[in-house]
Amino acid sequence: MLSLPEELTHAHAKACLEQLTAGMRAEASPVVVNALPLRRFDSSALAVLLELRRACLLAGKSLAVQGVPRHLDDLATLYGIEGLLPRV
Repeated sequence: MLSLPEELTHAHAKACLEQLTAGMRAEASPVVVNALPLRRFDSSALAVLLELRRACLLAGKSLAVQGVPRHLDDLATLYGIEGLLPRV
């Protein structure tokens, strides 16, 4: 299982995505991402998850997210992408 960091803002997005993408390669499908550690984040967290989802699909895998903070869930709903990030 992969985990998001405690802080995921624009300043951390690229490094986080690189780390998650590298970890995804060793994971079985579905690739599960634990979002419970997230405390400070912005919409970049959604961008990272969507890009990781794209990488998973290209690798023939699916993505699921667990422990989504309410505010992140609200952002996903606001942007109309909640269906793209299935929950465990």
